Amino acid sequence: MHKQKHYSQVYANIQALLTADTDWLAAMATIISELHNSFESFDWTGFYRVVSDEHLQIGPYQGAHGCLNIPFQKGVCGAAATTKKTHCLADVDSFPGHIACSSSTRSEIVVPVLNKHGEVLAVLDVDSDYPSAFDAVDQHWLESICMLYAMRYPERPLVTSR
Repeated sequence: MHKQKHYSQVYANIQALLTADTDWLAAMATIISELHNSFESFDWTGFYRVVSDEHLQIGPYQGAHGCLNIPFQKGVCGAAATTKKTHCLADVDSFPGHIACSSSTRSEIVVPVLNKHGEVLAVLDVDSDYPSAFDAVDQHWLESICMLYAMRYPERPLVTSR
């Protein structure tokens, strides 16, 4: 199936599943499950939640163990949270300061989840064991899914800060 059409179906599934749900954690877990199980090249898929002004903590994910905590100044996730822009890496080794949670990861895309005020709520991180696994189609749809989440759950969840 063509990737664009496949994403369209995944987006529709996520939208339908989130329609009646009011729990942000269940929504994150549902999004991750839908994405991870829909794309063979997604080896690690998860959210890192903003738990303080400069710190991300692991949220719902699928795949091997992820890094538990990431400061905004570190890695691709930190860069996406700091710049509030998507980072799409064809080769993770080309990113200075890349955090290798898994030695098999070859490419990565990280999308910030921004509310209407431009506040970062979380980042969506997807890793692949294949080089150049992500492109503009992935970026468009993953950003759309993050916007869908942020429109439905616009506030940072109450969490314990470090």
